[in-house]
Amino acid sequence: GGLATELENRGANLADHLWSARLLRDDPQLIYETHLSYYLAGADFATSASYQATIGGFEKAGIAAADGEMLIRRSIVLAKSARDKAWAQIQTDTNEISRARSRPLVAASLGCYGASLADGSEYRGDYDLSMEELKDF
Repeated sequence: GGLATELENRGANLADHLWSARLLRDDPQLIYETHLSYYLAGADFATSASYQATIGGFEKAGIAAADGEMLIRRSIVLAKSARDKAWAQIQTDTNEISRARSRPLVAASLGCYGASLADGSEYRGDYDLSMEELKDF
């Protein structure tokens, strides 16, 4: 997506099963700055860096469940903080187009079960688990 592409353009290596969610731990400032840039460039909303963020995925990376939950929440906090800073700046802009903008939004990016496997199965749907196991996810 656009966020991951720009994170890579800014030097992030996302070759990891957590994809951009790894940066929630390793470089949250880069996520924040990227969101901020998009908002200041005119984006109406940002999606959080949490598509690959799951407790199981974080545990696989050696991150405790409680810390994984905090990182998932951080994905929203980063986008909201960037939005709020951009909005404050936009409100002081004398440009008519900027002043006519609606307050930008934040959307949570929620990956499907297959995304948590980081094996491309979200495109195939062959998860090899029962309906109950999928519901538990």
